Amino acid sequence: MLHPRRRGGSGPGRRRAASPLPGWGITKADGNHESGAKILTHSSGEPPGGEARAHWIDRGTVLWRAGPAARHFLALSAGGGITCRDGDLRGVQELIRLLPGTLSEEQRRAWPHLAAHPAFTVHPEDAGMVREALRGQVVAAARDDSGALVAATGVQIPGVLDDLYATRALTEPLGPSSDTALRPAVWAPTARKVELALYGPGRSSVQPMRRDDESGVWSVQGPPSWLGREYTYLVTVYSPGAGGVVTNEVTDPYGLAVTPDGGRSRLVSLDAAALKPPGWDRLVKPPPVPPHRASIYELHVRDFSASDATVPPALRGTYAAFAADPDGDPDGDPADDPADDPADGTAGMRELRALARDGLTHVQLLPVFDFATVPERRQDRTEPDCDLAALPPDSEAQQECVARTAARDSFNWGYDPLHYTVPEGSYATDPDERTRELRAMVAGLNRAGLRVVMDVVYNHTHSTGVLDPIVPGYYHRLLDDGSLATSTCCANTAPEHAMMGRLVVDSIVTWATQYKIDGFRFDLMGHHPKANLLAVRRALDALTPERDGVDGRSILLYGEGWDFGEVAGGARFEQATQGNLAGTGIGTFTDRLRDAVRGGGPFDSDPRVQGFGSGLAGDPNGAPANGTPSERRARLAYCADLIRVGLTGNLAGYVLPSGRKGSEAGYHGSPAGYTATPGEAVTYVDAHDNETLFDALAYKLPQATPMADRVRMQMLSLATVLLAQGTAFVHAGSERLRSKSFDRDSYDSGDWFNRLLWDCERGNGFGAGLPPRAANEAAWPYARPLLADPALRPGCADIRAARAGFGELLRIRTSSPAFALGSAQEVGRRLTFPGSAEGVITMHVDTEGLDPRWASVTVVFNATPSAQAQALPEVAGREVALHPVQAASDDPVVRESSFDPATGTVTVPARTVAVFVSA
Repeated sequence: MLHPRRRGGSGPGRRRAASPLPGWGITKADGNHESGAKILTHSSGEPPGGEARAHWIDRGTVLWRAGPAARHFLALSAGGGITCRDGDLRGVQELIRLLPGTLSEEQRRAWPHLAAHPAFTVHPEDAGMVREALRGQVVAAARDDSGALVAATGVQIPGVLDDLYATRALTEPLGPSSDTALRPAVWAPTARKVELALYGPGRSSVQPMRRDDESGVWSVQGPPSWLGREYTYLVTVYSPGAGGVVTNEVTDPYGLAVTPDGGRSRLVSLDAAALKPPGWDRLVKPPPVPPHRASIYELHVRDFSASDATVPPALRGTYAAFAADPDGDPDGDPADDPADDPADGTAGMRELRALARDGLTHVQLLPVFDFATVPERRQDRTEPDCDLAALPPDSEAQQECVARTAARDSFNWGYDPLHYTVPEGSYATDPDERTRELRAMVAGLNRAGLRVVMDVVYNHTHSTGVLDPIVPGYYHRLLDDGSLATSTCCANTAPEHAMMGRLVVDSIVTWATQYKIDGFRFDLMGHHPKANLLAVRRALDALTPERDGVDGRSILLYGEGWDFGEVAGGARFEQATQGNLAGTGIGTFTDRLRDAVRGGGPFDSDPRVQGFGSGLAGDPNGAPANGTPSERRARLAYCADLIRVGLTGNLAGYVLPSGRKGSEAGYHGSPAGYTATPGEAVTYVDAHDNETLFDALAYKLPQATPMADRVRMQMLSLATVLLAQGTAFVHAGSERLRSKSFDRDSYDSGDWFNRLLWDCERGNGFGAGLPPRAANEAAWPYARPLLADPALRPGCADIRAARAGFGELLRIRTSSPAFALGSAQEVGRRLTFPGSAEGVITMHVDTEGLDPRWASVTVVFNATPSAQAQALPEVAGREVALHPVQAASDDPVVRESSFDPATGTVTVPARTVAVFVSA
């Protein structure tokens, strides 16, 4: 999600009784155990769960704002029988004494959000009790001089678990197998017992597992005959939420395969021939490109083919649509017959191959790991039963119909992780074929000339039901009072904890080596520590073709560097946010250029706020939100500077024409420029989040703007991305004027609002009805008259013109090193912005000694509704011509761009991007 906002699923609720003492919450168990685990047995005893305001950060230190008291201690019970009754604790079996202490500087740096808490030290004589204490109930308590209980609370234990176990646990094999044998293993240091439950076919058994006391890892050695069998772990553990010792049946967080809908894990070897499509071991990938040369096309697996009539019905919306042979074989091997072109004849694959020929390098897939929100068997889904196409374009009926089946239909963006290292089953023709078919999809895209990026979501889970039942209170981030952090939308994970951080790294390495994924886009990356992303980068860089089958250094790594929630401002750790990642080579999305081009921001109450690419330059729409003429001019100048910074790759050190560095130009209180190298910037103007670019322009351009001019502004906006330094990122269909009928948050809006139409005769999706009420109702008064206007629905000529213009921009991008200078030094030395008229941005790149054909490349972005002349003293006396791609363009307007050698002036038509080259 490219801006924080709530999305499918929510954090678990919690019912509380009255708290009889400060800092003590008593939580009643309600029996609602979330998907991924079920409690099989539960010891008796009233649960104290609730608040946990004490923090046990290492084996010798507890932090707690307990208030004045004479004595502090940890009350222990192996079975969880501690309760608060009649003003005192009942059921305490043992005590660990706490002494007043202080935090070291190292501890303050490790726990900044707790640095102001009073510190207590475990009494040296009680240090030997710590490991066993953590396998039961722990309550922090304080008494006054008279012995009366004055405070009690639960205890958060991730820090002490890491201190005791992580050094050894970080290197122990986890998951269904080791390098040499079938050896299911799970990290469960607080568990009292762990067993492996094996299922079918026709028999079930329970295998005891052995605990390694140094690592907290439980394991069991198994024979090869176990392969193919379903399994779960039976974890007997004290659960604060349940208030006692429970036995949870859980799937494997390191599992590599699951049954349909993820009810059980399955023991598999990913090297098995049955899990590989034909030709998998012989797969030849397109050549890698560095981040500053990459161009990425963001695509949803289901969107790609769900509305494509050229794909066989059984394959629509599946991985197989990317790899099918003409006869419908879902993963035919082209090596068997070189003339058998994969998916030849399907409109989607023809388009992807054409985009690759134009210069597109990567496809980024929205989540394809196992997620929780779509039934995986087709027969379990329910699709809308209305004739949606027959309804009026501004009707409320379409969204009402879609909403009725949204919870059980085939569509969701998939940002609801269930099993991180298992392919999603609803995208497979059969969920049991998910591994082979996902691999076949990767192979199909590679054969089309495209490398594959995977959108990964390690910052939260759909619920706490897979991870928390194994090590309660560890894998998810808790707030100071012990409640679950849900700032990402759902149950936030805690990759700052050693074993959650390891899970992220290990999962990424598995996708890279076993599925040959070429890049990873991290959702809400700012909720990860910078150290975690650097660990991912190191692990990928260590992969070699000879040993691992992949070149890890060629794998792209980028994500959303937003700064918000309980971790904002480095509250808990140095985050993987935009500015913090400068110099790491890890990319972040840059919202600066996006907002400057589109206008306003994603959460404007009035969606008509204009920007450089949407009419602010001389084409006002009359909306009061745009301000007075003088305010518009000032904002236009501000937007132009943000775009200039974006064109450099958001470099912090680049000096603008104003004399300010990129880091000195402001953006909502932050620096506009923040990268150290251009490849760290991922530049975009639309993505799956928020309205598509076409829809944004429909809101912002004056309603009477002709469609031909709307197409020109779409191309001008996309040109700021494709002709910028750094990674270019484009939402699938933007090159075809894709619309979602103004839906700004289509995560669960079904196939109808998310249509990606390869056949221009079916339009671009605009006029599909008012967008779903939940996220869009406030904008309906603006949307309704526009949706009803037939002049705002493009025809085939408009869509073809947009696609042709986009292809030309890609070919221009790849035609010269001018658009991939690669380093801050080269950008600073070669790229300049000559003075331009209002509403015009001119970018000049000196390519002397760099480009064998041209000495310079100059781009003029004319966002105004009239032709503009631009003096180019940099090329005076040289032979200047329109770029060969544009000189032969299908667009007659851009061909009118001209150069006057006598005056050194270029003239560029209205709403046009023209590229000039000089010999």
